[in-house]
Amino acid sequence: MAVELNADTVRRAPKVLLHDHLDGGLRPQTVLELADAAGYCGLPASDSDALGRWFRQAADSGSLVRYLETFAHTVGVMQTPEAVHRVARECALDLAADGVVYAEVRMAPELLLPGMPLEAAVEAMLDGYAQGSRDAAEAGTPIRIGTLLCAMRQDDRWDEVAGLVVRYRDAGVVGFDLAGPEIGFPPDRIPSALAVLDRGHGHRTIHAGEAAGIDSIVAALDGAGAERLGHGVRIADEVRDDGTLGPVAQRVRDEQVTLEVAPSSNVQTGAYPSLAAHPVDRLHRLGFAVTLNTDNRLMSGVSATSEITDVATTFGWTWDDVRAVTERALAGAFLADAERARLLDQVVRPGYAALQA
Repeated sequence: MAVELNADTVRRAPKVLLHDHLDGGLRPQTVLELADAAGYCGLPASDSDALGRWFRQAADSGSLVRYLETFAHTVGVMQTPEAVHRVARECALDLAADGVVYAEVRMAPELLLPGMPLEAAVEAMLDGYAQGSRDAAEAGTPIRIGTLLCAMRQDDRWDEVAGLVVRYRDAGVVGFDLAGPEIGFPPDRIPSALAVLDRGHGHRTIHAGEAAGIDSIVAALDGAGAERLGHGVRIADEVRDDGTLGPVAQRVRDEQVTLEVAPSSNVQTGAYPSLAAHPVDRLHRLGFAVTLNTDNRLMSGVSATSEITDVATTFGWTWDDVRAVTERALAGAFLADAERARLLDQVVRPGYAALQA
């Protein structure tokens, strides 16, 4: 008989995470300690509980200025290789403790270590994830982390970031992302960077269909060659009340383009008024390649476990639904086929079989 689906049992389930920002997932205590070590002034609280509450409240405020300020603080304390290494190590440990068995974590190296080569930031992240993964395995919670490197849409370092994706592909970097404002900065603005990825067979996921709508999704697919859509939830704009689809939605479903959906984040930024009003369930029921993600664990006050549990509770999902989104995430992961098959056959399916027995 299947065990009850709740936070405790979801935590035990093997989970796959495709959209998680490194600078959005720091431990509040780590922010305090790194700020102290760096002489970083201006944090809005001096103890970890109060600081964690501030991050969540500021991100929930409805003020873009306050929301962006939260990242100014986290990035502000990540300005040495040692700090980046620590944050990456703790990210791996925290995800593993939450039952995540594979995660792709993203960060823009250009936001770290100003005045130093981007390689220093990339190597600090890779080393931190590797150390955290080793420590997690020793603790009995094995995890594999793939690194996604973001270029900022509004800046002009796309070529460098694309080159790093190709250069560090065999060291743990699995793909390229564009982050930052969708509106006004099209994803094919710097074609030379996309050409670098094409020549080097670099994977790419593009933030699209979050703040902007269908045109942003088309630009990501056709302009930037996106294999996955970061958020992508505005594809629901082309889902009619009777369930029929507009042409772009039909294409995204037919081609099973992976949607990196982060419902709590979307509610927080005002895209939808509540989780109950979010289209995640409708898209899932209609057969889109929906996956569930955290986006920014610190700012949203979420984990992979809480996100899945909240969606399942709100929409009446069963273990079949949770397993389906997990397997979809693994199918969309930027992994070698042999490793994907190993995780599916030896980790994910046995894990859900035990919960559904």
